[in-house]
Amino acid sequence: MTRLRVAFLGPLASFSHQATAESFGKISADLLPHASFAEAFAALQQKAVDYAVIPCENSTNGSVVQTLDLLADRDDSYRDVTVCGEYYLTVHHCLLARKGAYPGGWAGYDGSITKLYTHPQAWGQCETFLSRYFKGVERQDVSSTSKGAEIVSKETDEKGGAIASRFAAEYHGVDILQENIEDRADNTTRFLILRNVLAERTAQLEFEQPNPPTLDDRPTLETTHKTLISFTIDHSSAGALANALIIFKSHGLNLTSINTRPSLKKPWQYIFFVECGRTPSDENKDAVHKALNDLRQVTETCKDLGTWKDQLSANNA
Repeated sequence: MTRLRVAFLGPLASFSHQATAESFGKISADLLPHASFAEAFAALQQKAVDYAVIPCENSTNGSVVQTLDLLADRDDSYRDVTVCGEYYLTVHHCLLARKGAYPGGWAGYDGSITKLYTHPQAWGQCETFLSRYFKGVERQDVSSTSKGAEIVSKETDEKGGAIASRFAAEYHGVDILQENIEDRADNTTRFLILRNVLAERTAQLEFEQPNPPTLDDRPTLETTHKTLISFTIDHSSAGALANALIIFKSHGLNLTSINTRPSLKKPWQYIFFVECGRTPSDENKDAVHKALNDLRQVTETCKDLGTWKDQLSANNA
């Protein structure tokens, strides 16, 4: 079989690259960086790639609105793109420096770093560490944490440091002065794995392994399935949203999240994204199909965005 092609949000050694490398680690695949979320979606729609791995939410920062906007697909540009899996990446930040700049590592650090580089979101995630050891040091925003590591790797004179992952440090060949400098150890990003529903070669591949894995030998519950559905309603009709949401309960579907994005058709009208879960059984095997049929009776538009195996359910025992 020809090697799979998997798109991710670049550059190389970004957290998206790391998530893609880990989720496709046991599969023969070429990992292809893309400059934007939209480029990755377009490549998938055009079958230039087989899969795309896109961040959808962070445990502390919430939903990634760019991903929701692309899934909303207001102009029908990505009508064949569907969700088929997910991957959870625990985000750990490291303080990096040019190779050999501080031979003793953190123990030998002399306080001479004059500028730090990282993606804007990383500053807030590492504020406790930065306030303690780098108060007053210049902070330079860059396009990604990986870019910060790359800049530091090429320095010759400036005493700079970067905040990025161990993955980026190894890729760019820089030293790690201190690991796990983030404020919250449970800082996690969830990535959606997308495919084109018309691509036959990806129809059989499933992402079944629980991630993160269980930490002990406890018996696990049967893996649940998640489904993502988007819909719009008549905002002028009293109870329209309640009428839509009660359908999920009536079919035994457990709502796990609700998000909205502007419809761009009229001000203050929205597209609703509902994620729901169920443990597969003979009794509920048609639950999603029946729920979608009922939703179409009470919504203006309704779209099934995919069903996949819940990678956290194995930890719920």
